[in-house]
Amino acid sequence: MSEIAGVDRNFVKAAMAAPFLARDEEQVLARRWRDDGDQAAMHRLTSAHMRLVIAMASRFRHYGLPLADMIQEGHVGLLEAAARFEPARDVRFSTYATWWIRASIQDYILRNWSIVRGGTSSSQKALFFNLRRLRAKLTRGGQDRIGEAVYGSIAAQIGVSRADVAAMDARLSGPDISLNATLGEEEGEGSERMDLLPDTSALQDETVGEGIDATRRLNWLQSALTVLSERELRIVRERRLVEESCTLDVLGQRLGISKERVRQIENRALEKLRRALLAQQPQGAAAML
Repeated sequence: MSEIAGVDRNFVKAAMAAPFLARDEEQVLARRWRDDGDQAAMHRLTSAHMRLVIAMASRFRHYGLPLADMIQEGHVGLLEAAARFEPARDVRFSTYATWWIRASIQDYILRNWSIVRGGTSSSQKALFFNLRRLRAKLTRGGQDRIGEAVYGSIAAQIGVSRADVAAMDARLSGPDISLNATLGEEEGEGSERMDLLPDTSALQDETVGEGIDATRRLNWLQSALTVLSERELRIVRERRLVEESCTLDVLGQRLGISKERVRQIENRALEKLRRALLAQQPQGAAAML
């Protein structure tokens, strides 16, 4: 009973006390459920195999998930097996149900073992559930073999890349750690791991100061732009003050002048802006220019 801690003992006793079914009995019950929808027949059929669900769930208890939840998921797989079982096929129900029970429990483990979702392909699932066993087998008696050689052998057996084996090994080597978990007494009693994450954003006083400076520079620029003629202002705006600047050639076609003339007007306008800004705020304008 130590293996099924956390599971209702009366439920376990009832499952273990359910009588085994002979081949002929399960065939009759399966037909009554399939052909007539007999709920009582389905209940007898599944109750007799709940010990199989418990045994299968116990095999996966080292993944650290609640055994009661895995048994519940295994029961879902058992019900799915009962719904799909074909009595005409000369197969015992327990043999057929084993695959569905295992698949249901494994799907539950993959969904809940980590907050990082693992691969769902058949090869990735095989890697997840067989890595520990294969690694232990290959490194038995020789710890120095852990590494690329072992990864390569496992990759060949399962049919995945060495990189996949290494990545899965890293995931299985350490559990998820909550950022809200408290630190040890030596690290800071009452603190959480999140408190140690660096904040790369600017300080509030820096953000406010930058906003004030940006507004001030904008006002200076708007004031300086008033010294430009209409054509100079248009050229500066379309060449310097928009996200997608216009080329000299295109702008010259729009204004009916050569691109060299546009360049000359632009340079002259920028020089006028520089003098206007320096006249307003010598120190601040120097930073802008």
